Amino acid sequence: MPRFLRNSQGIWFILWCMLASFGAYFCMYAFRKPFNTGLYEDYALWGLNYKTILIFSQVAGYMLSKLLGIKIISELKPSHRIPLILGLILFAEMALLGFGLVPFPYNFLFLFLNGLPLGMVWGVIFSFLEGRRVTELISVGLSISLIVASGILKTIYLEVYNIFPALSEFWMPFTIGIFFLPLFFLFVWMLSVIPAPSAEDIRLRKERQPMSKKDKKRVIRAYGPGLICIVLTYAFLTTLRDFRDNFSVEIWNEISFSYNSSVFAKTELFSGVVVLLAVGGISLFKHNIKAFHTSLLLIGLGILLCSISTFLFNQVLISPYFWMLSLGSGLFLAYILIQTALFERMIATYGIHSNAGFFVYICDSVGYLGSIGLLLYKEFFYSEIRWSVVLVNFIYLTSISGLILLLAVWLFFSEKPAAIADQHSAREALKTYS
Repeated sequence: MPRFLRNSQGIWFILWCMLASFGAYFCMYAFRKPFNTGLYEDYALWGLNYKTILIFSQVAGYMLSKLLGIKIISELKPSHRIPLILGLILFAEMALLGFGLVPFPYNFLFLFLNGLPLGMVWGVIFSFLEGRRVTELISVGLSISLIVASGILKTIYLEVYNIFPALSEFWMPFTIGIFFLPLFFLFVWMLSVIPAPSAEDIRLRKERQPMSKKDKKRVIRAYGPGLICIVLTYAFLTTLRDFRDNFSVEIWNEISFSYNSSVFAKTELFSGVVVLLAVGGISLFKHNIKAFHTSLLLIGLGILLCSISTFLFNQVLISPYFWMLSLGSGLFLAYILIQTALFERMIATYGIHSNAGFFVYICDSVGYLGSIGLLLYKEFFYSEIRWSVVLVNFIYLTSISGLILLLAVWLFFSEKPAAIADQHSAREALKTYS
């Protein structure tokens, strides 16, 4: 372990963790997302566009991965992290090899196999970061990679495809994966040398341990109603994020006659800056209860930004570019704060014997079920409706439902007693927000 990592609040420790988590998760996206930049216009199966089948296959595998992750990630021991994450990525890359080798129409099965391991990568990476005084700050790298990776990789895909136009759409994902594999190994090594949380981290943020079945049942009994509301809010946001990302090329083709490949990277980079400021700001809160309630407030503001910007776009008051910019910023603000800050501070505030992976993977499994549902709903009931119209309608549904659910979360947890270490700050915060 490098000597400068021993100071768990030092600038070099923070930068190291941010870079390691950003790089590792960015590289994961290189094995998951490039295929959906292709249009596959000359292919159809069972009366459906082949791209829809490909996305459905991968999302189904990804959803199953999230379901498995509820158990695997919540029970993961520190010594098993590195072997697991390496095995997950290598399995995913071999599936992409099969996607290129096996001819249409049978190769869609390999995208199911590709998604099957990748859903657990986030949980492994975040397990290196959670339970620390600077968790929100060092998880910024992980959050930004989730936002910007897909857009940047779409741009990379299109540029590579322009350089090598003879390269098949079925071989592009494997090719890009091979390019990123050495970088992934480097960032995994960086994760492997991050030291465990210090005694002070554990005192302030609660020790994060592998969970037993009894631990999980105890948490569900104590916090079930509030968790259900958070899960449903997150499910709406996940479905919206996934739909916008998977069909961004088609949506841009509908809303703008002239755009270039750089637009995907530009809009997501701006969203990354917004999330950086928000999550970084949450890390400044010393009192967990204040940070928890502020996170709920910012999540609500993010959801409002999605609906307001969509209304303005429909009224032709803002351009397609500023709509996608505002939509991405609000969407990722709400989505990332639930992932990184809300559960982190909830565990610390209420002294819950748990880890963030348990909560996030429950949310993700329901969220990707919603993603599959929206995709099938569009294809079988509104196949003639434009992708952008489906997006607009679902934004309004997400906004109304999300704000009601957030209010219920606020009311539920306001009645729960904080852990002994945080009771004084809890009383102060409740006075502030009442």
